[in-house]
Amino acid sequence: MPTLLVIGATSDIAHAAALLFGQKGWDLILAGRDMERLEDISFNLRVRLAKDVPFYHYDVLDSHKRTELWDNLDPKPEAILIAVGLLGDQGEAKSCPELALKVATVNFTGLIPIIIQASQYYESIGKGSVIGISSVAGDRGRASNYPYGSAKAGFSAYLSGLRNSLSKKGVQVLTIKPGYVRTAMTANMLLPGLLTATPEQVAKCIYKGVVKKKSVVYVKWFWRWIMFVIKSIPEFIFKRTNS
Repeated sequence: MPTLLVIGATSDIAHAAALLFGQKGWDLILAGRDMERLEDISFNLRVRLAKDVPFYHYDVLDSHKRTELWDNLDPKPEAILIAVGLLGDQGEAKSCPELALKVATVNFTGLIPIIIQASQYYESIGKGSVIGISSVAGDRGRASNYPYGSAKAGFSAYLSGLRNSLSKKGVQVLTIKPGYVRTAMTANMLLPGLLTATPEQVAKCIYKGVVKKKSVVYVKWFWRWIMFVIKSIPEFIFKRTNS
């Protein structure tokens, strides 16, 4: 059976995706920063799936140890899901360089090392899947969330370039773009019902995207057109909006 490595496995979306992939017959490896939470999730999945679910420490902010996880995995997983994310407080991030850099590191730059490791391995064997959870917030910078949005924009662009590089090497690079999702990260936000997905819906899109060898998936299809309209607004008009 193929194995999925889940980076950022303590998130609601990652947990839902791990469960779905496990139910479809995949083996799982979990990785994240909160070892106590990882142990709970591993136990939950082990009980529900009747299979061992190992877990490892991985901290995207620890520049000295970011490459250790992949090096220590033997055998290597057939797919890697990057589900790490940090929304951050927009008001604070606008004026706090440390928080702004943390948002950029967690959502983009800190993920590059393990993506390079996985993609180089997959290229060498001519198969594999790199799955990154980005965001529609990266489709255009907006005043309401540009530290987070710019990091996701960079992440999406990186995955796009990687996909272009590996498209003829048998390696899938899949970008998932959820809109609003009901998770612990958005628990205190008032979300529009019709535009908001559940972690389970995101998980289904991830799985279908892998099976159908998709490149970019918007979790709710209309987000593609919403963002198309937003991106089409001329800058001289857009900068006057309260977005």
